[in-house]
Amino acid sequence: MNSRLLLKQELLDSISKVAQTLNINPQYPITDTLISRDDSLKIEKITLNLEALNPFPKPLVYGVNLLDGIWQLNYSTAREIRSLNKLPLGLKLRQVYQIIDTQKTSFFNVAFVEHSSGLVKGYVKVTATFSPQIKNGDLLPQDTINVNFDKRFLAIQKIVNIKTPIFEPVKVFNARNPQGRIPSLKVTYIDESMRIGRGGDGSLFILSKVNKIADS
Repeated sequence: MNSRLLLKQELLDSISKVAQTLNINPQYPITDTLISRDDSLKIEKITLNLEALNPFPKPLVYGVNLLDGIWQLNYSTAREIRSLNKLPLGLKLRQVYQIIDTQKTSFFNVAFVEHSSGLVKGYVKVTATFSPQIKNGDLLPQDTINVNFDKRFLAIQKIVNIKTPIFEPVKVFNARNPQGRIPSLKVTYIDESMRIGRGGDGSLFILSKVNKIADS
């Protein structure tokens, strides 16, 4: 127990430290492309050690209730998160959340963005459904879900600090799923306040549970 908690704190401290080094608000997610290779390898090593101490190694059997709620992204190596750090037109990535409802087998991801001038704020939201993946030889799902992305929403919340509900959303279109494969996510660690996942493409997601979505 103590080893797990110490590793968990070490992981959060490591992410926070690189955020401070980069002068990035700790509420905003870090990606491996923003930091040095040594720092990304250190985070990966601590993550692997923590995953080995997962208190719920079969989260879809014994830890489903822990999945529900609002999760804030701390760190990721996923291509889609990296791309959000390279937005055009002076837009900058802010908080990123994932909200899961296991009863409805659905979730949505929302990434808040802000113009570097602070004059325009908005978000990108993607809705999705999921189904537990049952692997060969298993009677029940263990730790992996298959994902079907549904809709993508682009919204402008504020212009010059004035709310713009008429632009929420400003555009809606079908989300694209990868061709030739079913996107999946393996929950490699979960407890009451932290979740670690590995995408089917090997991407890493480290998230913390929060009570609400912060006002962007």
